[in-house]
Amino acid sequence: MDLFVCAGCGAELSVPVERVALPAEAHCDAGHRWMPPLMEPGTYAVDPDPWGRPWRTWEEIGASGAAAHGVYAPAYGIPTGPRNVIVLAPGDTRGTRLLPERSGNSCLGMVAGDEPSLLCAGCGLGVGFREDDCGVWQTVRYAPGAVVRRSLGVPPPAAPVLPLPPVDLEGDWDLRWSAAAGAALARLLAASGGRALCLPDGLPAVMFGRTVERLLPAGPPFLTVGVAGPGLPGTGADIVLVPSDRRTGEPWRPAGDAVPVPLPAPVWARLARSGETSPTPVSGTLPTQVVRDDYPHPDRPGYLFRPDRRTLRGTLARMPEVRQPWLRALYDRL
Repeated sequence: MDLFVCAGCGAELSVPVERVALPAEAHCDAGHRWMPPLMEPGTYAVDPDPWGRPWRTWEEIGASGAAAHGVYAPAYGIPTGPRNVIVLAPGDTRGTRLLPERSGNSCLGMVAGDEPSLLCAGCGLGVGFREDDCGVWQTVRYAPGAVVRRSLGVPPPAAPVLPLPPVDLEGDWDLRWSAAAGAALARLLAASGGRALCLPDGLPAVMFGRTVERLLPAGPPFLTVGVAGPGLPGTGADIVLVPSDRRTGEPWRPAGDAVPVPLPAPVWARLARSGETSPTPVSGTLPTQVVRDDYPHPDRPGYLFRPDRRTLRGTLARMPEVRQPWLRALYDRL
């Protein structure tokens, strides 16, 4: 567990928090609606990519300038701010003072502006930004040079992986599923080499099938896609959907030559346990035809699933492989 303190005066600026991977949905297109906190309570992430202002256009900085900021295909706006910004849930911060007048151009809440909107309450040092506008995940972002991480020498509590249902409690496709599908689809397309893909039935076909059919040629021959991970070897598949490590974001490594495509562990767990209907499954396996009834939960909304396009294009744009002509052509079609 870690604690963040002010680089100026040493005042505590957070509760004890555990480092985890930045969620796949961090940059998704949420539309015009109120959003919950991005990070789970008691966790923080470090965003490895440049974040925030100043923003530059592709035409302004060119291909080589964009590549220096980790972007390899034309994008609407390229952030050139600092790397390794620390992302927390607003409720896990302490000892700060908010200046709402320093919000950027927002709608109903706050977004990052030119100056830090969060100051250390002890010494007045600008330490970060609060964001909570409509369509924006609620976050606090601490500038890496304004805070110091102190290790507490205490291991984080065990965090079991619970399957995430694809449908939220309001009956809509869960935004976290849409974003996870967008990020994974970018890697599926790159791994395909431009060849046809044969997806397994069920949720993988729902998540990726329509876009794969639109962008890739029809088979045969096919590259086969499977689901692999702890307890699922994924034998015989050319590409396997695997869980990513909660803390590092690294994909589970299959045996053999199959190409791993990571999914957030809660999403992967739902694919791997396709017969499970509860977000808190019992140990072992449910008997045939037995369905848990913890609470009613919708199966599918009345409209088609769509991977989040912003996450899909953003992931592809940050993959060096997108410079290959065939993949760049797919990127442009998106």
